[in-house]
Amino acid sequence: MLPLNSSDLKSILPSRRANMWYLEYCKVLVNGGRVEYVEAKGSKSLYWNIPIANTAVLLLGCGTSITQAAMRMLAQAGVVVGFTGGQGTPLFAGTSGPAGELAPLKSSEPEDPDVDPWLTWLEPQHEYRPTEYMQHWMALWLDPTKRLEAGKVFQKVRLKRVWEAWNRLAAAEKEHFQPEWERLAHLLSQATEDYSRAGTVNDVLTAEGRATRALYGVAAKAVGRGAFQRAKRGTGQDDANRFLDTGNYLAYGLGATVAWTLGLPFALAVIHGKTRRGALVFDIADLVKDAHVLPQAFLCSALGLNRKAFRERCIKGFVGSKALGFMFDIVKDVALGRPVAYLGITPAEAMPWLDL
Repeated sequence: MLPLNSSDLKSILPSRRANMWYLEYCKVLVNGGRVEYVEAKGSKSLYWNIPIANTAVLLLGCGTSITQAAMRMLAQAGVVVGFTGGQGTPLFAGTSGPAGELAPLKSSEPEDPDVDPWLTWLEPQHEYRPTEYMQHWMALWLDPTKRLEAGKVFQKVRLKRVWEAWNRLAAAEKEHFQPEWERLAHLLSQATEDYSRAGTVNDVLTAEGRATRALYGVAAKAVGRGAFQRAKRGTGQDDANRFLDTGNYLAYGLGATVAWTLGLPFALAVIHGKTRRGALVFDIADLVKDAHVLPQAFLCSALGLNRKAFRERCIKGFVGSKALGFMFDIVKDVALGRPVAYLGITPAEAMPWLDL
């Protein structure tokens, strides 16, 4: 095999890549200089190309294996790889799960059922990661006041993204997804006030939990469902809970891609705390989770769709809304201490629901 220059595999910026892959019951290998996955169909083997230069995240589910050569090319292309259980959840690192590892430290933070304390990724290894954003992020992270403000910005961005994405989804699914807009607007306004008043990270986390539970209620009613209880860490038996687990891991993959590309260690979070090794991934994923995963989970549950269809809808939503590029822009603005352009300069720009 001819030696490959890693720069040849990175012609597409990670923030503009279009593909997320979830594979199961196949082998990932290098064939003819390309990364492909092989499926056995009876006596035949079918080879399918993976366009690694345009891929951000690769999830390997049940019955998969991958060769060393394939991992080398994926790392050269800057693809974040995760090994998962069936249907994309839970996520493990390499071939080892949480059973042999130390439990996360006890924390005084409010417990978030959407956060998996074992979340880890296989990052492409590179000794010369960019340092610009890392240096700025360290200055921010070591200052408790700046770190708290960064967390508030993330949450306010999250709220605006919810309003915009839910409006688009409602327009596309007029017969199946119609939230109570006044209730949603009141919820988002209250959450914005809570974040503005928050004096500690715990205050932010408490406000986040309250807002997310309220969003579950609005989304459930929007599809004609009754009361909903979020199950913790993959224990839910209903489709909505299972879809939320699956979709959240897709968002975590995007978050991991952003952090790795910018050279930010996953442990340097601004909201989810110092006791979770992948906490920054959760922070970044929050920018799009409630906007795209949450409503689709309830909608697909109401429509009776399976996990594969739900996953395809989520990926389509991420790609169609350019979620990855959006996440890069927000994190870079926050890291460099710039005003976040997405929030605008007036209350009406930051909170478009005020026009309702």
